[in-house]
Amino acid sequence: METSRPAVSTPPVTGMPEAPGETAVPPDGEPESGLRPVRVALLLPLSGPSAPLGAAMFNAAQLALFDLAEANFTLLPFDTRGTPEGAAEAARQAVAGGVQLAIGPIFSAEVKAVTPVTRQAGLSLLSFTTDRSAAGDGVYVMGFLPRQQIDRIVGFARGQGVGRFAVLAPDTEYGRTVVDLFNQATARSGALVTRAEFYRPGTNEQAEAVKRLADYEQRARALAKYRADLEARGDDPDAKQELKQLAGLDTMGEVEFDAVLIPEDGARLRNVAALLPFYDVDMRRVRALGTMLWDDPRLGEEPALVGGWYPAPSPGGRGEFLDAYAKAFGARPPSIASLAYDATALAAVLARQQGDFGAAALTSPNGFAGVDGIFRLLPDGTSERGLAVMEVRRGGPAVVSPAPDTFEAPLY
Repeated sequence: METSRPAVSTPPVTGMPEAPGETAVPPDGEPESGLRPVRVALLLPLSGPSAPLGAAMFNAAQLALFDLAEANFTLLPFDTRGTPEGAAEAARQAVAGGVQLAIGPIFSAEVKAVTPVTRQAGLSLLSFTTDRSAAGDGVYVMGFLPRQQIDRIVGFARGQGVGRFAVLAPDTEYGRTVVDLFNQATARSGALVTRAEFYRPGTNEQAEAVKRLADYEQRARALAKYRADLEARGDDPDAKQELKQLAGLDTMGEVEFDAVLIPEDGARLRNVAALLPFYDVDMRRVRALGTMLWDDPRLGEEPALVGGWYPAPSPGGRGEFLDAYAKAFGARPPSIASLAYDATALAAVLARQQGDFGAAALTSPNGFAGVDGIFRLLPDGTSERGLAVMEVRRGGPAVVSPAPDTFEAPLY
Protein backbone atom coordinates (compact mmCIF):
# COMPACT_ATOMS: atom_id res chain seq x y z
CA MET A 1 0.00 0.00 0.00
CA GLU A 2 2.91 2.36 0.50
CA THR A 3 3.83 2.21 -3.17
CA SER A 4 0.93 0.84 -5.18
CA ARG A 5 -2.33 -0.90 -4.44
CA PRO A 6 -2.43 -4.61 -5.20
CA ALA A 7 -5.14 -5.81 -7.55
CA VAL A 8 -8.46 -6.17 -5.78
CA SER A 9 -9.44 -9.76 -5.24
CA THR A 10 -12.99 -10.86 -4.66
CA PRO A 11 -13.71 -12.37 -1.23
CA PRO A 12 -16.67 -14.54 -0.40
CA VAL A 13 -19.76 -12.46 0.31
CA THR A 14 -19.89 -11.95 4.07
CA GLY A 15 -22.93 -10.78 5.97
CA MET A 16 -23.03 -8.29 8.80
CA PRO A 17 -21.86 -9.52 12.20
CA GLU A 18 -24.64 -10.90 14.32
CA ALA A 19 -23.56 -8.90 17.35
CA PRO A 20 -21.33 -5.87 17.95
CA GLY A 21 -17.75 -6.93 18.40
CA GLU A 22 -17.93 -10.22 16.49
CA THR A 23 -14.54 -10.84 14.93
CA ALA A 24 -13.99 -10.71 11.18
CA VAL A 25 -10.69 -12.35 10.15
CA PRO A 26 -9.09 -13.72 7.01
CA PRO A 27 -9.64 -17.48 6.62
CA ASP A 28 -6.00 -18.41 7.20
CA GLY A 29 -6.22 -19.51 10.80
CA GLU A 30 -3.41 -18.82 13.27
CA PRO A 31 -1.13 -15.78 12.97
CA GLU A 32 2.12 -16.32 11.12
CA SER A 33 5.25 -16.73 13.21
CA GLY A 34 6.90 -13.46 14.14
CA LEU A 35 3.78 -11.31 13.80
CA ARG A 36 2.05 -10.53 17.05
CA PRO A 37 -1.76 -10.43 17.02
CA VAL A 38 -3.23 -7.05 16.10
CA ARG A 39 -6.82 -6.08 16.96
CA VAL A 40 -8.44 -3.11 15.23
CA ALA A 41 -11.90 -1.69 16.00
CA LEU A 42 -14.29 -0.63 13.25
CA LEU A 43 -16.90 1.80 14.62
CA LEU A 44 -19.95 1.95 12.33
CA PRO A 45 -23.73 2.39 12.52
CA LEU A 46 -24.80 -1.23 12.17
CA SER A 47 -28.34 -0.51 13.38
CA GLY A 48 -30.66 2.46 13.22
CA PRO A 49 -31.45 4.75 10.24
CA SER A 50 -27.83 4.79 9.02
CA ALA A 51 -27.41 1.01 9.09
CA PRO A 52 -27.35 0.65 5.26
CA LEU A 53 -24.43 3.06 5.10
CA GLY A 54 -22.71 1.23 7.93
CA ALA A 55 -23.21 -2.07 6.13
CA ALA A 56 -21.62 -0.69 2.96
CA MET A 57 -18.65 0.63 4.93
CA PHE A 58 -18.25 -2.74 6.64
CA ASN A 59 -18.34 -4.50 3.27
CA ALA A 60 -15.64 -2.19 1.92
CA ALA A 61 -13.49 -2.85 4.98
CA GLN A 62 -13.83 -6.57 4.34
CA LEU A 63 -12.53 -6.12 0.79
CA ALA A 64 -9.39 -4.55 2.23
CA LEU A 65 -9.19 -7.25 4.88
CA PHE A 66 -9.14 -10.03 2.31
CA ASP A 67 -6.88 -8.12 -0.07
CA LEU A 68 -4.15 -7.11 2.35
CA ALA A 69 -4.45 -8.47 5.89
CA GLU A 70 -2.14 -11.12 7.30
CA ALA A 71 -3.43 -13.83 9.61
CA ASN A 72 -2.37 -11.84 12.67
CA PHE A 73 -4.89 -9.09 11.85
CA THR A 74 -8.33 -9.06 13.47
CA LEU A 75 -11.02 -6.54 12.59
CA LEU A 76 -13.69 -6.03 15.24
CA PRO A 77 -16.89 -4.21 14.20
CA PHE A 78 -18.77 -2.27 16.91
CA ASP A 79 -22.22 -0.72 16.46
CA THR A 80 -22.40 3.06 17.04
CA ARG A 81 -26.14 3.08 16.25
CA GLY A 82 -25.48 6.35 14.41
CA THR A 83 -25.63 8.43 17.60
CA PRO A 84 -23.01 10.12 19.79
CA GLU A 85 -24.09 8.06 22.78
CA GLY A 86 -23.92 4.82 20.82
CA ALA A 87 -20.53 5.76 19.41
CA ALA A 88 -19.08 6.47 22.85
CA GLU A 89 -20.38 3.13 24.14
CA ALA A 90 -18.96 1.33 21.09
CA ALA A 91 -15.58 2.95 21.72
CA ARG A 92 -15.63 1.83 25.36
CA GLN A 93 -16.40 -1.74 24.26
CA ALA A 94 -13.53 -1.57 21.77
CA VAL A 95 -11.09 -0.37 24.40
CA ALA A 96 -12.25 -3.12 26.76
CA GLY A 97 -11.65 -5.58 23.94
CA GLY A 98 -7.98 -4.63 23.81
CA VAL A 99 -7.82 -3.01 20.37
CA GLN A 100 -4.68 -1.15 19.28
CA LEU A 101 -6.38 1.18 16.75
CA ALA A 102 -9.89 2.46 16.08
CA ILE A 103 -11.35 3.15 12.62
CA GLY A 104 -14.46 5.33 12.23
CA PRO A 105 -17.02 6.53 13.08
CA ILE A 106 -18.70 8.32 10.16
CA PHE A 107 -20.45 11.39 11.54
CA SER A 108 -18.80 14.39 13.16
CA ALA A 109 -20.89 14.23 16.34
CA GLU A 110 -19.98 10.55 16.73
CA VAL A 111 -16.28 11.27 16.25
CA LYS A 112 -16.34 13.99 18.90
CA ALA A 113 -18.12 11.64 21.30
CA VAL A 114 -15.57 8.88 20.70
CA THR A 115 -12.50 11.11 20.97
CA PRO A 116 -12.32 11.34 24.81
CA VAL A 117 -12.50 7.54 25.04
CA THR A 118 -9.77 6.83 22.49
CA ARG A 119 -7.50 9.59 23.79
CA GLN A 120 -7.74 8.33 27.35
CA ALA A 121 -6.84 4.85 26.11
CA GLY A 122 -3.95 6.20 24.03
CA LEU A 123 -5.46 4.99 20.75
CA SER A 124 -5.21 6.64 17.36
CA LEU A 125 -8.55 7.15 15.60
CA LEU A 126 -8.94 7.08 11.80
CA SER A 127 -12.31 8.78 11.34
CA PHE A 128 -14.43 9.16 8.21
CA THR A 129 -15.72 12.67 8.90
CA THR A 130 -14.97 15.76 6.82
CA ASP A 131 -15.19 18.01 9.88
CA ARG A 132 -11.75 19.56 10.23
CA SER A 133 -12.54 20.69 13.78
CA ALA A 134 -12.61 17.03 14.89
CA ALA A 135 -8.96 16.48 13.89
CA GLY A 136 -5.89 16.56 16.09
CA ASP A 137 -4.31 14.95 19.14
CA GLY A 138 -4.52 11.39 17.83
CA VAL A 139 -7.69 11.87 15.75
CA TYR A 140 -7.24 11.76 11.97
CA VAL A 141 -9.84 12.93 9.45
CA MET A 142 -9.78 10.76 6.32
CA GLY A 143 -12.73 12.42 4.60
CA PHE A 144 -12.18 14.62 1.55
CA LEU A 145 -11.80 18.12 2.93
CA PRO A 146 -13.21 21.09 0.99
CA ARG A 147 -9.93 23.04 1.10
CA GLN A 148 -7.97 20.58 -1.02
CA GLN A 149 -10.82 20.38 -3.54
CA ILE A 150 -10.95 24.16 -3.91
CA ASP A 151 -7.17 24.49 -4.10
CA ARG A 152 -7.06 21.85 -6.82
CA ILE A 153 -9.76 23.35 -9.04
CA VAL A 154 -8.61 26.95 -8.62
CA GLY A 155 -5.01 25.98 -9.32
CA PHE A 156 -5.98 24.11 -12.47
CA ALA A 157 -8.26 26.90 -13.73
CA ARG A 158 -5.54 29.49 -13.16
CA GLY A 159 -3.16 27.31 -15.14
CA GLN A 160 -5.65 27.42 -18.02
CA GLY A 161 -5.71 31.22 -18.00
CA VAL A 162 -8.80 31.89 -15.88
CA GLY A 163 -8.31 35.16 -14.00
CA ARG A 164 -11.81 36.30 -13.03
CA PHE A 165 -14.00 34.03 -10.93
CA ALA A 166 -17.56 34.08 -9.64
CA VAL A 167 -19.29 31.79 -7.16
CA LEU A 168 -22.93 30.79 -6.81
CA ALA A 169 -23.47 28.88 -3.57
CA PRO A 170 -26.21 27.62 -1.28
CA ASP A 171 -26.59 29.64 1.90
CA THR A 172 -25.58 26.74 4.14
CA GLU A 173 -22.63 26.03 6.38
CA TYR A 174 -21.03 24.04 3.57
CA GLY A 175 -21.70 26.76 1.01
CA ARG A 176 -20.27 29.51 3.19
CA THR A 177 -17.21 27.39 4.02
CA VAL A 178 -16.55 26.74 0.35
CA VAL A 179 -16.88 30.44 -0.53
CA ASP A 180 -14.42 31.40 2.23
CA LEU A 181 -11.92 28.83 0.94
CA PHE A 182 -12.55 29.95 -2.63
CA ASN A 183 -11.78 33.57 -1.72
CA GLN A 184 -8.55 32.48 -0.03
CA ALA A 185 -7.45 30.24 -2.91
CA THR A 186 -8.09 32.83 -5.61
CA ALA A 187 -6.34 35.55 -3.58
CA ARG A 188 -3.25 33.33 -3.16
CA SER A 189 -3.21 32.71 -6.90
CA GLY A 190 -3.50 36.39 -7.80
CA ALA A 191 -6.98 36.03 -9.30
CA LEU A 192 -10.17 37.99 -8.59
CA VAL A 193 -13.60 36.93 -7.36
CA THR A 194 -15.79 39.49 -9.09
CA ARG A 195 -19.17 38.09 -8.00
CA ALA A 196 -20.47 35.96 -5.12
CA GLU A 197 -24.16 35.16 -4.68
CA PHE A 198 -25.98 32.93 -2.19
CA TYR A 199 -29.44 31.37 -2.22
CA ARG A 200 -31.40 29.36 0.33
CA PRO A 201 -31.90 25.76 -0.80
CA GLY A 202 -35.49 24.72 -1.28
CA THR A 203 -36.68 28.23 -2.14
CA ASN A 204 -37.20 30.21 -5.34
CA GLU A 205 -34.13 32.32 -4.58
CA GLN A 206 -31.98 30.48 -7.13
CA ALA A 207 -33.34 32.47 -10.06
CA GLU A 208 -32.84 35.81 -8.34
CA ALA A 209 -29.30 34.85 -7.31
CA VAL A 210 -28.39 33.90 -10.89
CA LYS A 211 -30.02 37.07 -12.17
CA ARG A 212 -27.85 39.17 -9.87
CA LEU A 213 -24.75 37.16 -10.70
CA ALA A 214 -25.33 37.77 -14.41
CA ASP A 215 -25.99 41.52 -14.00
CA TYR A 216 -29.10 40.72 -15.99
CA GLU A 217 -31.14 43.82 -15.26
CA GLN A 218 -28.25 46.23 -15.82
CA ARG A 219 -27.35 44.55 -19.11
CA ALA A 220 -31.02 44.57 -20.14
CA ARG A 221 -31.24 48.30 -19.44
CA ALA A 222 -28.06 48.84 -21.44
CA LEU A 223 -29.65 47.05 -24.39
CA ALA A 224 -32.88 49.04 -24.08
CA LYS A 225 -30.96 52.33 -24.06
CA TYR A 226 -28.88 51.30 -27.04
CA ARG A 227 -32.01 50.32 -28.99
CA ALA A 228 -33.63 53.65 -28.13
CA ASP A 229 -30.54 55.48 -29.37
CA LEU A 230 -30.61 53.55 -32.63
CA GLU A 231 -34.33 54.16 -33.11
CA ALA A 232 -33.74 57.87 -32.54
CA ARG A 233 -31.57 57.89 -35.65
CA GLY A 234 -34.70 57.46 -37.77
CA ASP A 235 -34.11 56.17 -41.29
CA ASP A 236 -30.34 55.76 -40.87
CA PRO A 237 -29.68 52.45 -42.71
CA ASP A 238 -26.78 51.51 -40.40
CA ALA A 239 -29.02 52.00 -37.36
CA LYS A 240 -31.75 49.87 -38.92
CA GLN A 241 -29.25 47.13 -39.68
CA GLU A 242 -27.99 47.14 -36.10
CA LEU A 243 -31.55 46.98 -34.79
CA LYS A 244 -32.14 43.86 -36.87
CA GLN A 245 -29.02 42.28 -35.41
CA LEU A 246 -30.29 43.00 -31.90
CA ALA A 247 -33.63 41.30 -32.52
CA GLY A 248 -34.25 38.51 -30.04
CA LEU A 249 -31.60 39.68 -27.57
CA ASP A 250 -32.51 40.41 -23.96
CA THR A 251 -29.21 41.91 -22.84
CA MET A 252 -25.95 43.25 -24.19
CA GLY A 253 -22.39 43.06 -22.94
CA GLU A 254 -20.49 40.23 -21.27
CA VAL A 255 -20.47 39.14 -17.65
CA GLU A 256 -17.48 40.09 -15.51
CA PHE A 257 -16.16 36.57 -14.89
CA ASP A 258 -14.52 33.76 -16.85
CA ALA A 259 -15.55 30.89 -14.57
CA VAL A 260 -18.24 30.29 -11.96
CA LEU A 261 -18.00 27.84 -9.06
CA ILE A 262 -21.25 26.06 -8.15
CA PRO A 263 -20.77 23.85 -5.04
CA GLU A 264 -24.00 21.87 -5.50
CA ASP A 265 -25.08 18.42 -6.61
CA GLY A 266 -28.02 16.54 -8.00
CA ALA A 267 -31.19 18.26 -9.17
CA ARG A 268 -30.29 21.59 -7.54
CA LEU A 269 -27.04 21.71 -9.50
CA ARG A 270 -28.82 21.03 -12.78
CA ASN A 271 -31.48 23.64 -12.01
CA VAL A 272 -28.94 26.32 -11.10
CA ALA A 273 -26.79 25.57 -14.14
CA ALA A 274 -29.77 25.79 -16.51
CA LEU A 275 -30.55 29.28 -15.18
CA LEU A 276 -27.18 30.65 -16.27
CA PRO A 277 -27.86 30.63 -20.04
CA PHE A 278 -31.49 31.62 -19.34
CA TYR A 279 -30.16 34.86 -17.85
CA ASP A 280 -27.74 35.37 -20.73
CA VAL A 281 -24.53 33.95 -19.30
CA ASP A 282 -22.76 32.61 -22.37
CA MET A 283 -21.51 29.21 -21.24
CA ARG A 284 -19.35 28.99 -24.36
CA ARG A 285 -17.25 31.73 -22.77
CA VAL A 286 -17.75 30.98 -19.06
CA ARG A 287 -16.42 27.77 -17.51
CA ALA A 288 -18.52 26.07 -14.83
CA LEU A 289 -16.49 24.76 -11.88
CA GLY A 290 -17.50 22.33 -9.16
CA THR A 291 -16.39 20.37 -6.14
CA MET A 292 -16.41 16.62 -5.60
CA LEU A 293 -20.19 16.88 -5.33
CA TRP A 294 -20.10 16.89 -9.13
CA ASP A 295 -18.78 13.32 -9.31
CA ASP A 296 -21.86 12.16 -11.24
CA PRO A 297 -21.61 10.60 -14.74
CA ARG A 298 -25.01 12.04 -15.70
CA LEU A 299 -23.99 15.71 -15.46
CA GLY A 300 -23.38 15.84 -19.20
CA GLU A 301 -27.14 15.68 -19.69
CA GLU A 302 -27.29 19.37 -18.70
CA PRO A 303 -25.83 21.42 -21.60
CA ALA A 304 -24.75 24.31 -19.36
CA LEU A 305 -22.43 21.98 -17.43
CA VAL A 306 -20.74 20.41 -20.46
CA GLY A 307 -17.10 21.50 -20.44
CA GLY A 308 -17.18 22.18 -16.69
CA TRP A 309 -14.28 21.12 -14.45
CA TYR A 310 -14.30 19.52 -11.01
CA PRO A 311 -11.83 17.70 -8.73
CA ALA A 312 -12.23 13.97 -8.10
CA PRO A 313 -10.25 10.93 -6.99
CA SER A 314 -8.20 9.25 -9.68
CA PRO A 315 -10.76 7.13 -11.54
CA GLY A 316 -8.46 4.15 -12.16
CA GLY A 317 -8.09 2.58 -8.72
CA ARG A 318 -11.53 3.73 -7.68
CA GLY A 319 -13.07 2.01 -10.69
CA GLU A 320 -11.39 -1.28 -9.73
CA PHE A 321 -12.73 -0.93 -6.20
CA LEU A 322 -16.28 -0.19 -7.37
CA ASP A 323 -16.26 -3.17 -9.72
CA ALA A 324 -14.87 -5.52 -7.05
CA TYR A 325 -17.44 -4.30 -4.51
CA ALA A 326 -20.32 -4.78 -6.95
CA LYS A 327 -19.12 -8.28 -7.83
CA ALA A 328 -18.75 -9.30 -4.20
CA PHE A 329 -21.85 -7.69 -2.73
CA GLY A 330 -24.25 -7.28 -5.66
CA ALA A 331 -24.55 -3.50 -5.65
CA ARG A 332 -22.52 -0.33 -6.15
CA PRO A 333 -21.35 1.22 -2.86
CA PRO A 334 -21.86 4.80 -1.71
CA SER A 335 -18.89 7.01 -2.54
CA ILE A 336 -17.74 7.25 1.10
CA ALA A 337 -17.25 3.47 1.26
CA SER A 338 -13.79 3.82 -0.28
CA LEU A 339 -12.63 5.50 2.94
CA ALA A 340 -13.39 2.33 4.87
CA TYR A 341 -11.32 0.33 2.40
CA ASP A 342 -8.35 2.69 2.60
CA ALA A 343 -8.42 2.99 6.40
CA THR A 344 -8.58 -0.79 6.84
CA ALA A 345 -5.87 -1.32 4.22
CA LEU A 346 -3.63 1.19 5.98
CA ALA A 347 -4.17 -0.58 9.29
CA ALA A 348 -3.44 -3.96 7.69
CA VAL A 349 -0.17 -2.71 6.20
CA LEU A 350 0.98 -1.18 9.48
CA ALA A 351 0.00 -4.38 11.30
CA ARG A 352 2.76 -6.13 9.36
CA GLN A 353 5.19 -3.73 11.08
CA GLN A 354 4.42 -5.17 14.51
CA GLY A 355 1.24 -3.11 14.84
CA ASP A 356 2.84 0.33 15.10
CA PHE A 357 -0.09 2.77 14.95
CA GLY A 358 1.73 5.71 16.49
CA ALA A 359 1.83 9.20 15.01
CA ALA A 360 5.18 8.68 13.26
CA ALA A 361 3.93 5.60 11.39
CA LEU A 362 0.54 7.09 10.50
CA THR A 363 1.96 10.39 9.27
CA SER A 364 4.67 9.03 7.00
CA PRO A 365 5.56 11.90 4.64
CA ASN A 366 5.65 9.47 1.71
CA GLY A 367 1.98 8.76 2.21
CA PHE A 368 0.06 5.76 0.96
CA ALA A 369 -1.64 4.65 -2.26
CA GLY A 370 -5.32 3.92 -1.77
CA VAL A 371 -8.26 3.24 -4.04
CA ASP A 372 -8.90 7.01 -4.20
CA GLY A 373 -5.26 7.75 -5.09
CA ILE A 374 -2.38 8.87 -2.93
CA PHE A 375 -3.07 10.25 0.52
CA ARG A 376 -1.20 11.04 3.68
CA LEU A 377 -2.20 11.89 7.21
CA LEU A 378 -0.75 15.12 8.57
CA PRO A 379 0.43 15.83 12.13
CA ASP A 380 -2.54 18.17 12.70
CA GLY A 381 -4.93 15.26 12.06
CA THR A 382 -6.10 16.33 8.61
CA SER A 383 -5.36 14.43 5.41
CA GLU A 384 -3.85 15.44 2.10
CA ARG A 385 -4.90 13.77 -1.13
CA GLY A 386 -3.87 13.76 -4.76
CA LEU A 387 -6.90 14.65 -6.87
CA ALA A 388 -7.51 14.59 -10.61
CA VAL A 389 -9.47 17.23 -12.52
CA MET A 390 -12.38 15.93 -14.55
CA GLU A 391 -14.23 17.59 -17.40
CA VAL A 392 -17.98 17.13 -17.85
CA ARG A 393 -18.75 15.66 -21.28
CA ARG A 394 -21.95 14.39 -22.83
CA GLY A 395 -20.73 10.82 -22.87
CA GLY A 396 -19.38 10.92 -19.31
CA PRO A 397 -16.55 12.68 -17.45
CA ALA A 398 -12.98 12.64 -18.74
CA VAL A 399 -9.65 13.31 -17.01
CA VAL A 400 -8.10 16.61 -18.12
CA SER A 401 -5.45 16.74 -15.39
CA PRO A 402 -4.28 13.44 -13.87
CA ALA A 403 -3.91 13.03 -10.13
CA PRO A 404 -0.31 13.17 -8.87
CA ASP A 405 1.20 9.84 -7.89
CA THR A 406 3.80 11.12 -5.42
CA PHE A 407 4.17 13.64 -2.63
CA GLU A 408 7.77 14.42 -3.60
CA ALA A 409 6.72 17.78 -5.11
CA PRO A 410 3.92 20.18 -4.12
CA LEU A 411 0.63 18.72 -5.27
CA TYR A 412 -0.96 21.77 -6.86
